[in-house]
Amino acid sequence: MSVWRGRDKSQELERLAELAGEASAEAAMATASAEALEPPAPPAPPDLTAAAFFDVDNTMMMGASIFYFARGLAARKFFTSADLAGFVWQQVKFRLGGRENKEDIKTHRERALSFVAGRTVQELTDISEEIYDELMADKIWSGTRALAQMHLDAGQRVWLVTATPIELAAIISRRLGLTGALGTVAETKDGVYTGRLVGDLLHGRAKAHAVRALASREGLNLKRCTAYSDSQNDVPMLSVVGTAVAVNPDGGLRDVARARGWEIRDFRTGRKAAKIGVPSVLGVGAVAGAVAAGMAYRKR
Repeated sequence: MSVWRGRDKSQELERLAELAGEASAEAAMATASAEALEPPAPPAPPDLTAAAFFDVDNTMMMGASIFYFARGLAARKFFTSADLAGFVWQQVKFRLGGRENKEDIKTHRERALSFVAGRTVQELTDISEEIYDELMADKIWSGTRALAQMHLDAGQRVWLVTATPIELAAIISRRLGLTGALGTVAETKDGVYTGRLVGDLLHGRAKAHAVRALASREGLNLKRCTAYSDSQNDVPMLSVVGTAVAVNPDGGLRDVARARGWEIRDFRTGRKAAKIGVPSVLGVGAVAGAVAAGMAYRKR
C-alpha cells in the first residue's frame, strides 16, 4: 500500500510541476508581448530557433532576489523583522544542507500564499519596481550579464527562469534588457491574488516543463538552446537543452557538470568576470522555491 501511495504522490507532484510550467510559459509570453509595445532597440539578425535560459539567484544575481524583495517589503511594514529572520534561517539551512526539504517547501508555500491573498497585482508590481532600484540593481553579476548580452547580440532570445514570482521576474528581465521571464504564477481574479498557486512553485522539474512549454510556443529547437544555473536543483532544466553551463555552481552541480562535460563559469572570485570571450555555448547553439515561499511569511 505504501508503494502505491508513494507512486500516487509522485505522480501528483509531477502533474503540479507540469501545470506550473505551462502556466509560467503562458504568463511569460503575455508579459513579453505587453512589453514589446515599447520601442525596441535595433535588433541583431534573428536566430529564431535558438534561445538562452538563465536562472536568477546566484546565477544572474548575487544572492536571492526574493530575499531583497522581502527586505523591501519589511521596510514597508508588510511583515515583521521576526518573519524576515525566519526566512534567513531557512536560507542558512538550505545553504548548509545543499538541498531543500520538501515539507519545508510545502509549509512555506502555504505561508507565502496567506501573505499575497487579497493584495492587488498592481500594488506588488509597483513596489517591486522600487525594490529593484533600491536593493537589486547593483547585485547583477557582470560576467553572467555579459553572457546574456552575447546571446542577444547573436540574435537569440534570452529568458530568465526562476521560482521568484513572475511579476518580479519580469521586472528583472526588463531592467536587464532581456526577452522575458518564466516565474512562479499565483492565481488572480480581477487583478487580486486569491491565495492559490497555478500548479506549484516553478522549481526543479517545473522549470524543465516551463522551458519545454515555452520552446513549443516559440518554435525553439531545444538542442540549439543553452541554459545557465548555479544549483543542482536545476539539473532537470539544464538537461533539456543542447548546451548546459554551470555558473557559480554549488558542489552538487559542479560534480554533475564535470561528469557530463558541461562548461563551468565561476565569477565569484573575479578571476573570469572581467575577461569574457565568446564561449563555446554560442558555437553549439536554470532553489529559490523554498526561499520564495519562506521569506514571504506573514502570521495568519
